[in-house]
Amino acid sequence: MAIPTSALQEINPGSIIELFTIELNAALHGSSTIYRFHNGANMNADGEVVWAGNSYLRFPIECTGFEFGSTGTLPRPKIAISNIFGTITAIMQDINTTTVGNDLNGAKFTRIRTLARFLDAVNFTGNTNPYGTPDPTAEFAREIFVVDRKSAENRDIVEFELATSTDMAGVR
Repeated sequence: MAIPTSALQEINPGSIIELFTIELNAALHGSSTIYRFHNGANMNADGEVVWAGNSYLRFPIECTGFEFGSTGTLPRPKIAISNIFGTITAIMQDINTTTVGNDLNGAKFTRIRTLARFLDAVNFTGNTNPYGTPDPTAEFAREIFVVDRKSAENRDIVEFELATSTDMAGVR
C-alpha cells in the first residue's frame, strides 16, 4: 500500500525514513544474499531499524541523483557507502572469490522510503511506536536500480554508479 496522501498533508507528517537494500544475483555473485542498510539513528542503542520485520544496519550512506526529470533521460544515481571498517571491501572480496572481478556489478539496489510512524514497534522504548501504528505496507514507490559500476574505492568510501535495468549495456 502506498502512503496515503492525507498522511503527507498533515501539519506534522513525521520523518521520512530511507532504507536501502543490495541484493546479490546468484548467477553473477555466487549467492543471493540481501544486505540491508539505513543512514540514520533510532531510539535503541544498537542503531538498527526494523521495518516489515527486516533489520536494517546503521551505516553511513550518501545517495545522490535519484531525481526524475522531464527531459526523458533516466536517472543514474550514485551511492557512496562508508568503508571505514572495510565492510564493503570484504563483501566484494568474498564475491570475487566465487566470480573473479565482479564486485557488485549487476546487484539489485533498492531505495525504500516510509514514514517513522509506520516503523515496527520494536524500534521504540517500551515496544510502542509513539508516532503512529506500524504498517509494513505503507511506503513510497520503491526505486529499483542495478549496480552498473564501481566508480571509487578507498579506505573511507566505496562509490557505485547505479542504472535502471533498461539503461544497462546490451539490454533492449
